[in-house]
Amino acid sequence: MSGYLELVVSTTLYGLGIVAQTVAAQRADRRPGTGLGLLARLAKDRLYLLGFAGQVGGFGFAFLARAELPLYLVQAGSSCAVGLATAFGLLVLNWRVRPLEIAVLVMMATGLILLVTASESSVAKDIPTVPGLIFLGLPLPVIVFCSRAAQGTNTVVTSVLAGVAFAVVAIIGRSVADESLFGMLLNPLTWLMVVAALVGQSCLAVSLQRGTATSSVAAMDAITVVLTSVIGIGMLGDRITPGWEWAVGFGMTLVVAGVLALGFPHHSKAEVAT
Repeated sequence: MSGYLELVVSTTLYGLGIVAQTVAAQRADRRPGTGLGLLARLAKDRLYLLGFAGQVGGFGFAFLARAELPLYLVQAGSSCAVGLATAFGLLVLNWRVRPLEIAVLVMMATGLILLVTASESSVAKDIPTVPGLIFLGLPLPVIVFCSRAAQGTNTVVTSVLAGVAFAVVAIIGRSVADESLFGMLLNPLTWLMVVAALVGQSCLAVSLQRGTATSSVAAMDAITVVLTSVIGIGMLGDRITPGWEWAVGFGMTLVVAGVLALGFPHHSKAEVAT
Protein backbone atom coordinates (compact mmCIF):
# COMPACT_ATOMS: atom_id res chain seq x y z
CA MET A 1 0.00 0.00 0.00
CA SER A 2 1.27 3.48 -0.88
CA GLY A 3 2.51 5.61 2.01
CA TYR A 4 0.11 8.37 0.95
CA LEU A 5 -2.88 6.00 1.01
CA GLU A 6 -1.78 4.71 4.41
CA LEU A 7 -1.72 8.31 5.62
CA VAL A 8 -5.28 8.96 4.35
CA VAL A 9 -6.60 5.84 6.11
CA SER A 10 -4.74 6.81 9.27
CA THR A 11 -6.24 10.31 9.29
CA THR A 12 -9.78 8.99 8.83
CA LEU A 13 -9.45 6.47 11.65
CA TYR A 14 -7.92 9.10 13.94
CA GLY A 15 -10.81 11.48 13.25
CA LEU A 16 -13.50 8.91 14.06
CA GLY A 17 -11.56 7.84 17.14
CA ILE A 18 -11.40 11.42 18.42
CA VAL A 19 -15.18 11.80 18.20
CA ALA A 20 -15.93 8.53 20.00
CA GLN A 21 -13.35 9.14 22.73
CA THR A 22 -14.58 12.69 23.31
CA VAL A 23 -18.21 11.69 23.80
CA ALA A 24 -17.20 8.86 26.15
CA ALA A 25 -14.74 10.99 28.16
CA GLN A 26 -17.15 13.88 28.64
CA ARG A 27 -19.92 11.63 29.96
CA ALA A 28 -17.58 9.84 32.39
CA ASP A 29 -17.81 10.62 36.10
CA ARG A 30 -15.32 13.21 37.35
CA ARG A 31 -13.86 11.49 40.37
CA PRO A 32 -10.45 12.85 41.40
CA GLY A 33 -7.43 10.92 40.24
CA THR A 34 -4.69 10.79 37.67
CA GLY A 35 -5.13 10.41 33.95
CA LEU A 36 -4.35 6.70 34.27
CA GLY A 37 -7.25 6.35 36.75
CA LEU A 38 -9.63 8.00 34.30
CA LEU A 39 -8.28 5.78 31.53
CA ALA A 40 -9.03 2.68 33.64
CA ARG A 41 -12.65 3.80 34.13
CA LEU A 42 -13.07 4.61 30.46
CA ALA A 43 -11.81 1.13 29.56
CA LYS A 44 -15.25 -0.14 30.65
CA ASP A 45 -17.04 2.11 28.15
CA ARG A 46 -17.68 0.44 24.78
CA LEU A 47 -17.82 3.76 22.93
CA TYR A 48 -14.43 4.76 24.32
CA LEU A 49 -13.03 1.36 23.36
CA LEU A 50 -14.36 1.88 19.83
CA GLY A 51 -12.65 5.26 19.72
CA PHE A 52 -9.48 3.73 21.11
CA ALA A 53 -9.60 1.09 18.37
CA GLY A 54 -9.79 3.92 15.84
CA GLN A 55 -6.76 5.55 17.45
CA VAL A 56 -4.84 2.26 17.38
CA GLY A 57 -5.76 1.72 13.73
CA GLY A 58 -4.76 5.29 12.92
CA PHE A 59 -1.46 4.81 14.71
CA GLY A 60 -0.83 1.57 12.86
CA PHE A 61 -1.32 3.09 9.41
CA ALA A 62 0.68 6.20 10.38
CA PHE A 63 3.45 3.89 11.58
CA LEU A 64 3.52 2.18 8.19
CA ALA A 65 3.53 5.55 6.40
CA ARG A 66 6.56 6.69 8.42
CA ALA A 67 8.70 4.01 6.76
CA GLU A 68 8.33 5.90 3.46
CA LEU A 69 7.34 9.48 4.28
CA PRO A 70 9.14 12.12 6.39
CA LEU A 71 7.88 12.86 9.90
CA TYR A 72 6.58 16.33 9.22
CA LEU A 73 4.42 15.05 6.35
CA VAL A 74 2.96 12.15 8.35
CA GLN A 75 2.29 14.27 11.43
CA ALA A 76 0.79 17.10 9.37
CA GLY A 77 -1.54 14.63 7.66
CA SER A 78 -2.50 13.02 10.96
CA SER A 79 -3.27 16.45 12.41
CA CYS A 80 -6.01 16.90 9.81
CA ALA A 81 -7.98 14.36 11.86
CA VAL A 82 -9.12 17.15 14.17
CA GLY A 83 -10.78 18.83 11.17
CA LEU A 84 -12.58 15.60 10.26
CA ALA A 85 -13.64 15.14 13.88
CA THR A 86 -14.95 18.69 14.11
CA ALA A 87 -16.89 18.37 10.84
CA PHE A 88 -18.45 15.09 12.00
CA GLY A 89 -19.31 16.59 15.39
CA LEU A 90 -20.96 19.63 13.80
CA LEU A 91 -22.94 17.66 11.22
CA VAL A 92 -23.95 14.59 13.24
CA LEU A 93 -23.65 15.39 16.95
CA ASN A 94 -24.56 19.10 16.86
CA TRP A 95 -21.37 20.21 18.56
CA ARG A 96 -21.24 23.97 19.18
CA VAL A 97 -17.92 25.46 18.10
CA ARG A 98 -17.10 29.17 18.25
CA PRO A 99 -16.18 30.92 14.99
CA LEU A 100 -12.85 31.83 16.62
CA GLU A 101 -12.00 28.13 17.03
CA ILE A 102 -12.87 27.48 13.38
CA ALA A 103 -10.72 30.43 12.28
CA VAL A 104 -7.79 29.12 14.34
CA LEU A 105 -8.19 25.66 12.80
CA VAL A 106 -8.07 27.23 9.33
CA MET A 107 -4.89 29.08 10.31
CA MET A 108 -3.32 25.86 11.63
CA ALA A 109 -4.41 23.95 8.52
CA THR A 110 -2.70 26.58 6.36
CA GLY A 111 0.50 26.06 8.32
CA LEU A 112 0.24 22.29 7.97
CA ILE A 113 -0.40 22.55 4.23
CA LEU A 114 2.79 24.60 3.89
CA LEU A 115 4.69 21.86 5.75
CA VAL A 116 3.26 19.22 3.42
CA THR A 117 4.18 21.27 0.34
CA ALA A 118 7.76 21.62 1.55
CA SER A 119 8.23 17.91 2.20
CA GLU A 120 10.37 15.34 0.40
CA SER A 121 10.35 11.57 0.89
CA SER A 122 13.41 10.22 2.68
CA VAL A 123 14.70 7.25 4.67
CA ALA A 124 15.20 7.90 8.40
CA LYS A 125 18.48 7.40 10.22
CA ASP A 126 18.54 4.80 12.99
CA ILE A 127 18.44 6.09 16.58
CA PRO A 128 21.26 4.61 18.75
CA THR A 129 19.64 2.46 21.45
CA VAL A 130 21.25 3.76 24.64
CA PRO A 131 21.14 7.51 23.82
CA GLY A 132 17.60 7.02 22.51
CA LEU A 133 16.42 5.36 25.72
CA ILE A 134 17.95 8.17 27.78
CA PHE A 135 16.89 11.24 25.84
CA LEU A 136 13.49 9.97 24.64
CA GLY A 137 12.66 8.15 27.87
CA LEU A 138 13.53 11.02 30.23
CA PRO A 139 10.54 13.22 29.26
CA LEU A 140 7.97 10.51 30.14
CA PRO A 141 8.20 10.60 33.98
CA VAL A 142 8.28 14.41 33.74
CA ILE A 143 5.05 14.32 31.70
CA VAL A 144 3.36 12.04 34.25
CA PHE A 145 4.38 14.33 37.14
CA CYS A 146 3.28 17.50 35.33
CA SER A 147 -0.05 15.98 34.25
CA ARG A 148 -0.87 15.17 37.88
CA ALA A 149 0.09 18.70 38.95
CA ALA A 150 -2.08 20.16 36.16
CA GLN A 151 -5.32 18.46 37.29
CA GLY A 152 -8.14 21.02 37.23
CA THR A 153 -6.13 23.68 35.35
CA ASN A 154 -6.41 24.87 31.76
CA THR A 155 -6.73 21.79 29.56
CA VAL A 156 -4.14 23.13 27.11
CA VAL A 157 -1.49 22.01 29.63
CA THR A 158 -2.49 18.34 29.44
CA SER A 159 -2.93 18.66 25.67
CA VAL A 160 0.64 19.92 25.32
CA LEU A 161 1.92 17.10 27.55
CA ALA A 162 0.05 14.59 25.39
CA GLY A 163 1.64 16.18 22.33
CA VAL A 164 5.13 15.74 23.77
CA ALA A 165 4.44 12.07 24.57
CA PHE A 166 3.08 11.38 21.10
CA ALA A 167 6.10 13.18 19.60
CA VAL A 168 8.27 10.57 21.32
CA VAL A 169 6.06 7.89 19.75
CA ALA A 170 6.41 9.41 16.29
CA ILE A 171 10.18 9.93 16.51
CA ILE A 172 10.83 6.35 17.56
CA GLY A 173 8.32 5.07 15.01
CA ARG A 174 10.07 6.89 12.19
CA SER A 175 13.35 5.21 13.13
CA VAL A 176 12.10 1.62 13.58
CA ALA A 177 9.29 1.50 10.98
CA ASP A 178 11.52 -0.04 8.30
CA GLU A 179 12.72 -2.89 10.53
CA SER A 180 11.36 -6.43 10.38
CA LEU A 181 8.72 -7.42 12.92
CA PHE A 182 11.25 -9.58 14.76
CA GLY A 183 13.76 -6.75 14.78
CA MET A 184 11.21 -4.31 16.19
CA LEU A 185 10.20 -6.69 18.98
CA LEU A 186 13.85 -7.04 20.02
CA ASN A 187 14.47 -3.28 19.89
CA PRO A 188 14.10 -1.66 23.37
CA LEU A 189 13.05 1.59 21.69
CA THR A 190 9.90 -0.14 20.43
CA TRP A 191 8.79 -0.82 24.00
CA LEU A 192 9.63 2.73 25.02
CA MET A 193 7.35 3.81 22.17
CA VAL A 194 4.51 1.71 23.65
CA VAL A 195 5.01 3.31 27.08
CA ALA A 196 5.03 6.79 25.54
CA ALA A 197 1.77 6.00 23.71
CA LEU A 198 0.08 5.00 27.00
CA VAL A 199 1.31 8.16 28.72
CA GLY A 200 0.06 10.30 25.85
CA GLN A 201 -3.29 8.53 25.81
CA SER A 202 -3.83 9.14 29.54
CA CYS A 203 -3.08 12.87 29.14
CA LEU A 204 -5.41 13.08 26.15
CA ALA A 205 -8.24 11.40 28.11
CA VAL A 206 -8.00 14.06 30.83
CA SER A 207 -7.91 16.87 28.26
CA LEU A 208 -10.94 15.53 26.36
CA GLN A 209 -12.98 15.21 29.55
CA ARG A 210 -12.35 18.77 30.73
CA GLY A 211 -12.07 20.67 27.44
CA THR A 212 -13.24 20.69 23.84
CA ALA A 213 -12.29 18.10 21.26
CA THR A 214 -11.24 20.90 18.89
CA SER A 215 -8.86 22.70 21.24
CA SER A 216 -7.54 19.58 22.99
CA VAL A 217 -6.62 17.62 19.89
CA ALA A 218 -5.49 20.64 17.86
CA ALA A 219 -3.09 21.76 20.60
CA MET A 220 -1.77 18.22 21.03
CA ASP A 221 -1.24 17.74 17.29
CA ALA A 222 0.41 21.13 16.85
CA ILE A 223 2.99 20.40 19.55
CA THR A 224 3.64 16.97 18.04
CA VAL A 225 4.12 18.45 14.57
CA VAL A 226 6.57 21.09 15.79
CA LEU A 227 8.72 18.70 17.83
CA THR A 228 8.79 15.90 15.26
CA SER A 229 9.55 18.29 12.41
CA VAL A 230 12.52 19.79 14.26
CA ILE A 231 13.90 16.38 15.32
CA GLY A 232 13.14 14.82 11.94
CA ILE A 233 14.97 17.52 9.98
CA GLY A 234 17.78 18.02 12.46
CA MET A 235 18.57 14.43 13.46
CA LEU A 236 16.71 11.81 11.39
CA GLY A 237 17.55 13.01 7.89
CA ASP A 238 14.12 14.34 6.82
CA ARG A 239 14.55 16.67 3.86
CA ILE A 240 12.91 19.91 2.69
CA THR A 241 12.21 20.68 -0.97
CA PRO A 242 14.94 23.11 -2.13
CA GLY A 243 13.64 26.67 -2.09
CA TRP A 244 10.79 25.85 0.31
CA GLU A 245 12.67 26.35 3.57
CA TRP A 246 10.63 29.52 4.15
CA ALA A 247 7.43 27.45 4.12
CA VAL A 248 8.66 25.35 7.04
CA GLY A 249 9.38 28.42 9.15
CA PHE A 250 6.11 30.15 8.26
CA GLY A 251 4.10 26.95 8.67
CA MET A 252 5.57 26.36 12.12
CA THR A 253 4.73 29.95 13.10
CA LEU A 254 1.08 29.48 12.13
CA VAL A 255 0.86 26.19 14.02
CA VAL A 256 2.38 27.60 17.22
CA ALA A 257 0.13 30.67 16.99
CA GLY A 258 -2.84 28.33 16.74
CA VAL A 259 -1.78 26.53 19.91
CA LEU A 260 -1.54 29.82 21.81
CA ALA A 261 -4.96 30.96 20.56
CA LEU A 262 -6.68 27.68 21.44
CA GLY A 263 -5.04 27.71 24.86
CA PHE A 264 -6.38 31.17 25.72
CA PRO A 265 -8.15 30.66 29.11
CA HIS A 266 -11.41 32.35 28.16
CA HIS A 267 -12.29 30.38 25.05
CA SER A 268 -15.69 28.69 25.32
CA LYS A 269 -16.30 25.00 25.71
CA ALA A 270 -17.83 23.20 22.77
CA GLU A 271 -20.84 21.25 23.93
CA VAL A 272 -22.97 18.43 22.65
CA ALA A 273 -26.46 19.83 22.09
CA THR A 274 -29.16 18.24 24.17
